[in-house]
Amino acid sequence: MNNLRMKKRLIANVMKIGLGRVILNESRLDEIKEAITRQDILDLIKDKAITIRSPNGRKKKAVSRRRHAGSIRKKVKSDKEDYVQRVRKYRDYISNLKKQKKISNEKYNELRKKIKQNTLKSIKQLINETKTK
Repeated sequence: MNNLRMKKRLIANVMKIGLGRVILNESRLDEIKEAITRQDILDLIKDKAITIRSPNGRKKKAVSRRRHAGSIRKKVKSDKEDYVQRVRKYRDYISNLKKQKKISNEKYNELRKKIKQNTLKSIKQLINETKTK
């Protein structure tokens, strides 16, 4: 039996199908055991010593009707990338102002919170926020 299992694997590999689809003819097992090359297997399939069961499963139409969810993921990813880019730019700007001592620590923390809340929509708005005291 173990020898036949390996033969089934070999046949499945040659035909690029699953093991469950390979059916061996019981009366011609000796010939099947002798087959060792790819060409031997193909000859046995032609001679009907080995049969291939047709695949059972869903029809292709059913697969094509399925909803594709990948587009929403792409949108979320691009939105996040935009957010990350914007936030890094804003944080860099206010950290430079803090290093130059143009804004106080309290103002810096307040601006960080506004950036995190996503209330600032442009760099001009951020500049206006830094000027007001």
